[in-house]
Amino acid sequence: MSDLDSQVPYWDAAAATKTFTHPLHAPWLDPSSGRGGRTALLDYGCGYGRTMAELARHGFDDLTGADSSPRMIERARSLHPAMRFAVLEAPPVLPFPDAAFDAVVLFAVLTCVPGDDAQQRLVAELRRVLAPGGTLYVSDLLLQEDERNRARYTRDAERFGTYGVFETSDGAVCRHHSRDRFATLLAGFDTVATRTITVGTMNGHESTGIQILARRPSDTTA
Repeated sequence: MSDLDSQVPYWDAAAATKTFTHPLHAPWLDPSSGRGGRTALLDYGCGYGRTMAELARHGFDDLTGADSSPRMIERARSLHPAMRFAVLEAPPVLPFPDAAFDAVVLFAVLTCVPGDDAQQRLVAELRRVLAPGGTLYVSDLLLQEDERNRARYTRDAERFGTYGVFETSDGAVCRHHSRDRFATLLAGFDTVATRTITVGTMNGHESTGIQILARRPSDTTA
């Protein structure tokens, strides 16, 4: 993954100050739906562990978080010392065997991975570690229609080669997506449900997001 698609220095610097807000829709996940009635769940791009803590409150007890930012993981371990966290040395590669998890959550991660190829490699890696029939829960940001966002999409389209990829005022390179982009990325999954949400961004703005619950087909292999 290129520096543009991981941006570890930015996330290390932001680890102590950013607040993430994508909401967890708990009814989409059943803590007893996995193999043997126990769901092994991975939070990819877990940041400081906010979503994992909420999952624990909903009854999940087999949780693993992974993130490419050592400082984010340091904060996560400080806040949640009883939980399992891993620093990714070569994202998106995960240090777990095939079909290791019954569910994966991917909250506000694709927006931080702007490249087409990098996004596709990430989704393929998540599919690898998901058990057949396992679920992928994506929460991310759609292309916005307001003037501020459209102006920066246009401003940075030639620089980054994709409309919707832009640099924030504090130096992160992010991506907002069309609905068709999500359909392309998740072509190897069966879409179970979608919902449109309003979410606060890490820099304090209000944006329209999408949540997608997808399932890895049970009749295919990794």
